Amino acid sequence: MSIVKRNNLVFPALMNEILKPDWFGGLENYKDTFPPVNIQENETSFELELSVPGRKKEDFNIEMDEQVLTITSETKKEEEVKEASYTRKEFSYSSFKRSFTLPDIVNEEGIKASYENGILRFSLPKKEEALPKPKRLIEIGK
Repeated sequence: MSIVKRNNLVFPALMNEILKPDWFGGLENYKDTFPPVNIQENETSFELELSVPGRKKEDFNIEMDEQVLTITSETKKEEEVKEASYTRKEFSYSSFKRSFTLPDIVNEEGIKASYENGILRFSLPKKEEALPKPKRLIEIGK
């Protein structure tokens, strides 16, 4: 007599799919339409990076209005392949919009953006009055 372990392949697979956080396309689609961002602060500026691979810099629209930085992008792609006895046409569409409310200490006039290797980078310089002041000696008076 031997003991054989049987796995019900349908039920665990179904449960794994149901328990995933992106059931019904929730988080999985969310990640595709809402690019991840890194924000870093240093003494003189904030550095903002968005991961948006597969786009060209012309695909972005960047606006600044009342301390809100808004980045939008929309891409459309169509491809038609004709083979022996059938035609296949594939298309895709993607867009996103991200908005960031900037703190009062950001110098809006000095904001710079660049796009390279799928990363959209922003340098958000701080206003002069927000920069750290050097130490100074104070003399004791009479």
